[in-house]
Amino acid sequence: MHGATGDHDDGTGPAGGRTGRGGAGRGLGRAGGDVAAFERLYRRHVARIHGLARRMVGPEESDDATQEIFIRAWEKLHTFRGDSAFGTWLHRLAVNVLLARRSTLATRRQRFQEDDGVLDGKAGQGIAHELRVDFETAIARLPSGAREVFVLHDVEGYKHEEIADLLGISPGTSKSQLHRARMALRAYLDR
Repeated sequence: MHGATGDHDDGTGPAGGRTGRGGAGRGLGRAGGDVAAFERLYRRHVARIHGLARRMVGPEESDDATQEIFIRAWEKLHTFRGDSAFGTWLHRLAVNVLLARRSTLATRRQRFQEDDGVLDGKAGQGIAHELRVDFETAIARLPSGAREVFVLHDVEGYKHEEIADLLGISPGTSKSQLHRARMALRAYLDR
């Protein structure tokens, strides 16, 4: 699940360049400074990156976060060596940018919420039941630590050990936060 839509298994990367897997070319080094090539990369990957940003920092911050990720990708494009698919490299960069952004936005204050009823009373009152069952809203209402782990594990496909490294927590804490997120989501969606 780590590979992005648009990655090629034939050794060609985005914008038609070689990824470095399987032979000639050293990644996208040639695309560094090529605005048209970078625009093609942007168009190929923006939807996935924006979805990740929306889930990790919320809809109100997702546009700015997506822009920040692609600015950072432009600045760091020369570091892409082609050892993996471009989409994988970009996704990892995006996760790192989003985690740093969350930290600066002070959203970690409720990282390890102990209340198992964290979503109680947060459903839209007066809205028809079928409209209340909004998965994106339910994810956005999770405490930040549980949301980070849920998105990285269940949506993006990371393993607990990878999540632990990314977030600076133990794999056991990652598992605990994932369980807490799933239980909170289940309770919210069962209403």
